[in-house]
Amino acid sequence: MTTNAPAPCEVWNRLTIGDPDELIFGRAPRPLRCGFDLTIGGGEVYPEVNFTLPAIAINGETWVQVVAHYQEMATQILRRITALDAPGVVLEFELLPAMTDRPEWGAEITALLHRHLEQAHAKSGLRSALRVTPTDIRDQFKPPMLRKGEPWEKLKRSFELCIQAGADIISIESVGGKEVHDQALMYGDIRGIFFALGVLAPRDMSWLWGQIVELCRGTRAVPGGDSACGFANTAMQLAHQKMLPEVLAAMVRAAAAVRSLAAFEQGAVGPSKDCAYEGPILKAITGCPIAMEGKSATCAHFSPVGNIAAAACDLWSNESVQNVRLLSGNAPEAFAELLAYDCRLMNTAARRGGARMLRDWLSESDEWRSPQAAVLSPEATVRIASAIVSASGAYARTIAAAREALAILREGAAAGHWTPPASERQWLDRMIAAVADLPTSEDELLAEMRDTYGALFDPSSYGLA
Repeated sequence: MTTNAPAPCEVWNRLTIGDPDELIFGRAPRPLRCGFDLTIGGGEVYPEVNFTLPAIAINGETWVQVVAHYQEMATQILRRITALDAPGVVLEFELLPAMTDRPEWGAEITALLHRHLEQAHAKSGLRSALRVTPTDIRDQFKPPMLRKGEPWEKLKRSFELCIQAGADIISIESVGGKEVHDQALMYGDIRGIFFALGVLAPRDMSWLWGQIVELCRGTRAVPGGDSACGFANTAMQLAHQKMLPEVLAAMVRAAAAVRSLAAFEQGAVGPSKDCAYEGPILKAITGCPIAMEGKSATCAHFSPVGNIAAAACDLWSNESVQNVRLLSGNAPEAFAELLAYDCRLMNTAARRGGARMLRDWLSESDEWRSPQAAVLSPEATVRIASAIVSASGAYARTIAAAREALAILREGAAAGHWTPPASERQWLDRMIAAVADLPTSEDELLAEMRDTYGALFDPSSYGLA
């Protein structure tokens, strides 16, 4: 067991990794020791197995069945990880909404999973950690009340009880700003998107992660990181369904990194969440380890970044898989094997001196097949990260990140690396102009957005009342 003190609050104005060649899987300038003798970012990539229930109601009548599912999943995953002689593993328990709404339920499953890891460590020396991710239930009311009320109290209690029950890493996919971002995204409203990402979301992130860091202080749990899943992954999936342009999703991905950075500014130490595809940008800025997902997360969703997402990972995840039967066995065990083999390849490449070559292959195989991949290459990542730290304040940084991502896409098209369809090119030109036209002052944008989106958000939830 390892106890970590959260890092002091820090505002980065320079990169920790400024050379794209140093942005590579398995190595982080600030490796993290946690859980049962596990060091993340210290030279090896570990599988992070994420698992969930099949279709089943969660209530008092079914709770015994729910617990039995998690008992089965933990047993089978650790059996497969041990059989494959994996050097270590992280289990992620993402609480379903009912388990956060009733905090004792989430804590019970946390304790169950902690016991399994403790027993595996005692029996075979398996290095491991348990990430616990309560659901952000603060958006139960419209507009969301983020800093007070019963949903926040239940979420806070969920954090407290899961930490007491044995969580090693605490994370969340927070929703502050999403109530505006969802509508702005669907309408292609660039000013609304930047209001949500650059003004609202960072305010909520700073407040929420200040709370999380304090809850972790003095315990075995470390404050891990957040994810812009509700923002950038929503854009990615809408682009996949041809409901919005890929270039817009790529810009949102880069811009959303700023709100995720706020967790680290409050004292988070990583690893960032697997579905935070902005992770490489965070790693370049902070030096903290990151979790990523890609081709081995097809059980949860499709993406255009299946290989490139692994280029800088320290944990490699399947996102989430239901406990359903496959020909080989149950799906969580099968995906544990899939991840273990992916990590074995990366770790072998690192031991044989071929890590950079494998990383480059992973990157180049995706980079210009999609604008969403193009902004995740090591070179693009460092450019976007550098733009962020060169600006001051979350709003200015969000604009800087977006501007740099759009420049990367425009340069790639000019160089012939990709040929955007006419509609994508039109959107690229439109976004470049729209970003250039954004107010330099967030106060000016706020005044404008109060009229446009005022009915959707509660100013007091963001310290704006």
